[in-house]
Amino acid sequence: MYPSKFDYLAPTTIDEALGVLAEKGPEIKILAGGQSLVPMMKLRLANPPALLDINRLPGLDSIEDSNGHLSIGALVRHNHVVKSDAVKDANHTVATAAPWVSDPIVRNLGTVCGSLAHHDPEGDWASVMLATGADVVLRSRQGERVLPITDFFVDMFQTMCRPDELVTEVRVNKHTARGGGDYQKLERKVGDYATVGVATSLELADDGSIAHAGIALTSVYAHNLKVTEAEDLLRGSQPGTELFKEAAVIASAACDPADDHRGSAAYKRHVVGVFTERGLARSLEIAQGGQS
Repeated sequence: MYPSKFDYLAPTTIDEALGVLAEKGPEIKILAGGQSLVPMMKLRLANPPALLDINRLPGLDSIEDSNGHLSIGALVRHNHVVKSDAVKDANHTVATAAPWVSDPIVRNLGTVCGSLAHHDPEGDWASVMLATGADVVLRSRQGERVLPITDFFVDMFQTMCRPDELVTEVRVNKHTARGGGDYQKLERKVGDYATVGVATSLELADDGSIAHAGIALTSVYAHNLKVTEAEDLLRGSQPGTELFKEAAVIASAACDPADDHRGSAAYKRHVVGVFTERGLARSLEIAQGGQS
């Protein structure tokens, strides 16, 4: 099947792109990697009157260490993250998740920001950003605004990005010397969506207690789920096996998986618990200086 007819626009400056969005935003889909959009168009599940190709826009294809966070531009491909030493040094959750995203072909073209803007509940990056406390930067002709990731996501395939706005970057918190993170994923085969994914992040205080905790789940709820009750339990407590088991029980209870070809709901809940406990243990090991 072929896509419906559409206009193709390829601006070469951000101002030009924002001008197009200001004029025709509701009619336009933005094309970066196109790994979700193009298949949907070929199946005619999406029929946009026009595509705005942002691949020629300058300054959006870099990963930068800036002001205590890691800035990932709108044209940064998944494989750029996989290969980035800056990411490996700055955020362990992001670094461990990157090789799990889809398959090698998709990772060559797909973008981190595009995945966040699409907000598929089976997408890995949304859980990673929820667990690490990222911010999303949006630009329009009216200026720039920065939204916490928890405010940016609305529901499955829905975000707070307006039709006249472009996601230009995501800002990810850096782990300190006493921080660590992990991403655990179960998939049937390489490139498949997650049966279950669990992102974790920990920061330790000087006395060894947990100063900050992040836990988010993939593919086991109507949207990527931040498990705030488990995070609250961990915060201020001394880390350890029993505490992590309690957090895992909360995470298992919080999710709402479906019975499908990837497994039963009961099986997925069990995996959520195992992965939460395992991810927190690995995050703690890194935070205490055990990174290999």
